[in-house]
Amino acid sequence: MKKWSLLTLVFALFLVLGACGSKDSGKEDSNSGSKKETITVTNDFGIQNEDGSSDSVKDEVKVPKNPKKVVAYDMGFLDTLDTLGVKIAGVPQDSIPTYLKKYEGSEYENVGSLKEPDFEKLATIAPDVIFISGRQASLYKEFSEIAPTVYVGLDTANYIDSFKKNTELAGQIFDKEDQVKDELSKIDDTIAKVQGETKDLDKKSLIILGSEGKISAYGPASRFGLIHDVFGFKAADEGIEVSTHGQNVSYEYVLEKNPDIIFVVDRDAVVAEGASAKKDIENDIVKKTTAYKESKIIYLNPEVWYLSGGGLQSVAEMAKEVESAL
Repeated sequence: MKKWSLLTLVFALFLVLGACGSKDSGKEDSNSGSKKETITVTNDFGIQNEDGSSDSVKDEVKVPKNPKKVVAYDMGFLDTLDTLGVKIAGVPQDSIPTYLKKYEGSEYENVGSLKEPDFEKLATIAPDVIFISGRQASLYKEFSEIAPTVYVGLDTANYIDSFKKNTELAGQIFDKEDQVKDELSKIDDTIAKVQGETKDLDKKSLIILGSEGKISAYGPASRFGLIHDVFGFKAADEGIEVSTHGQNVSYEYVLEKNPDIIFVVDRDAVVAEGASAKKDIENDIVKKTTAYKESKIIYLNPEVWYLSGGGLQSVAEMAKEVESAL
């Protein structure tokens, strides 16, 4: 009896130890799963309301490291993520630049338009992170109720610093910091090259956006102001009002300022297939300017400048395009 009792006790002890080992292993797996690393991002941006008033948002959000389901509403940031090889789950497919056309494919979810997001589709996707910018800023609360939402809009008054900040953030979130460093170094070299050529350039330039026969002008610190602020082209008018949609001007104004170089962003070419503002812009008045006479009306790639500025590919392309004016 005693012999069997001892064997039974030993056997029971093995069972208890085995059970304890399984339980501890389960806790370890559970704990490792719950320790997913996150990055705290501070969103700090302004919202322009339709009535002309403005609001501000300042909010801290925790973003998972290396998120799997990524939705991007900003085309410039999508450009950067594409360069870094980040897998994308959803994009607004109505306004994708040609060079990012692959994101129109059926393997990517269509999450609405730039100004009218499809929140039902977003809820179905259940993304790990959503990236937005100015066109979606007023809907930040709705986005953040679905997933961690990060604002990656550009500060045009500090274009390159803002662009670099967004790009470095992408590097941190997706473990691509070394690649980001290399890409930004290339862009710095390109910018320095252009600045070296414009440093002693004794010519003045004007940036205009053409849309449905009308034009608006942009100066330093504006949406397209990096032509002056970063690339070093002198402005034909230092007093242009800083506005998202530019300062409405006439063709007589263009002649009065008589720039040596005119940079044109053709909005018509973006919003309507086959459309162009060139015929309206190169009218009899503008033909009297120095820029026209010297063949220095430079038509910038509207997809890059109007839709997707602030990306690793687009900023590099912008530098190449303005250099062509030289």
